[in-house]
Amino acid sequence: MTGTLVNTGAIIVGGVIGISVGTRLPERIKTIMVQALGLSVMLVGIQMALAVTDLIVTIGCMLAGAITGELIRIEYWIERLGEWLRQRTRSSSSTFAQGFMSASVLYLTGAMMIVGSIQDGTIGDPTTLYVKSLLDGVIAIPLASGLGIGVAFSAISVFAVQGSLTLLAAHLLFLQDPAVLNAVTATGGLLIVGIGMNLLKITKIAIGNFLPAIVYAIAWAVFM
Repeated sequence: MTGTLVNTGAIIVGGVIGISVGTRLPERIKTIMVQALGLSVMLVGIQMALAVTDLIVTIGCMLAGAITGELIRIEYWIERLGEWLRQRTRSSSSTFAQGFMSASVLYLTGAMMIVGSIQDGTIGDPTTLYVKSLLDGVIAIPLASGLGIGVAFSAISVFAVQGSLTLLAAHLLFLQDPAVLNAVTATGGLLIVGIGMNLLKITKIAIGNFLPAIVYAIAWAVFM
């Protein structure tokens, strides 16, 4: 769990720094910072998505995941969670839920999270998660500057999901399979592209509703 604890702390620190810096920056500077981050996030997502080896399967998983997520209303419930956290912290941020959602998905859909969690949980090597912590902490600064304290609270998601995966790693070694990692990377990349589009305000994609696509992609890689 060492890697996850460091990762959680890095996100909180980066988020707090971003919030502190954001209050001192003119709106136009914050806007262009978020735009730069949006473009960068899209680049990362495209690079991940290009790892796809079976385009039809990936599209099918995305469609099935989107329909499942829409029926379950995942985005709605995550927004409700974000709103609950905002009220509990008495935050006045109007972008709390967006910051919480965007950062949570961004931090938890990469193959680095899965590989790092398995390494930390099985052989006690948190090196990969330490590298991820550095990246996540740096990304949190401009993200929190533009979207507020919700970004810092995404550390809760990272602690819960990544921590659980680390503890279960001994029983989830199938996630190390190259086919599974490829499926997670390609599908997660598409979700990250969606986050970039939201940051750039190109459109409004309910990213949360697409999360089941990753589950479908893993299931396909394992069983098919």
